[in-house]
Amino acid sequence: MGVSLLHEMQIMVHIPMKMYCNNQSAVFITNNPMYHKRTKHIEVDCHFIHDLVIKKQIVTPYVRYEDQLGNILTKPLICSLFSILYSKLACLIFMLQLEGTLE
Repeated sequence: MGVSLLHEMQIMVHIPMKMYCNNQSAVFITNNPMYHKRTKHIEVDCHFIHDLVIKKQIVTPYVRYEDQLGNILTKPLICSLFSILYSKLACLIFMLQLEGTLE
């Protein structure tokens, strides 16, 4: 999905994209080629991700909840965690601006 969009934009990607996940069970299930009886209820999108992992188009590294930058946009956070994530996000935006990725 993401790789196809980048190819349509004529951006060539030579390494697998990283999809960070703070759920160790989800990382295990996406990387495990055999589905267990307990995972029969998994939605189609999870099977789609699993197929991309097998094709080596994405990788799913584990990231701790406290380090998940997306949490600043999706979850209520205590002030100290919000400040840490805000600093990391600001640093990331600054680095992307330096690279010319963001204008």
